[in-house]
Amino acid sequence: MNLIPHHTETLVSPLSKEEVLGHLMRVTREVNFLDSRTYQNDQIKFNGMVGREGFRISRAIKKGETFLPLLIGKLENTPRGSIIFLEYRLFPSALFFLIFWSIVLLAFSAFYLFFLPNLSYSLICLLLAIGNYGLGLLFFNRQYRLSREVFHQLINFQLKDKD
Repeated sequence: MNLIPHHTETLVSPLSKEEVLGHLMRVTREVNFLDSRTYQNDQIKFNGMVGREGFRISRAIKKGETFLPLLIGKLENTPRGSIIFLEYRLFPSALFFLIFWSIVLLAFSAFYLFFLPNLSYSLICLLLAIGNYGLGLLFFNRQYRLSREVFHQLINFQLKDKD
């Protein structure tokens, strides 16, 4: 388990870069939260954008998930297929939320320790800061595993379809 909400991995696929991107395009939609008809398609696995060189996607969900990872992928062709470089990270707004409240709670802890000496309040704020960050990491890692599983299943289905 990483101490920061960020994971990377490299996958080797026997499929060409164009085949991988084409398959991702079929199961990815651009997000339009105002149109309820877009939620009806169960074949859509990801929200985001797929381009010529890579993709920025997240797992399609029915309800809000603050710590859902953003998958950033870059592909390179090789003579026998392609290499997929994946990066799982928090969305910028969720990262801001996590860092902001951790810093605020640490600042309160320092305030109660140095300026208004009250060791119990300082300890409570410090424990809340650690708990906030720890829960953020826990929820991110849970969502990371789910997103990773969906992506790997997608790649495995892709390989089975080719045979």
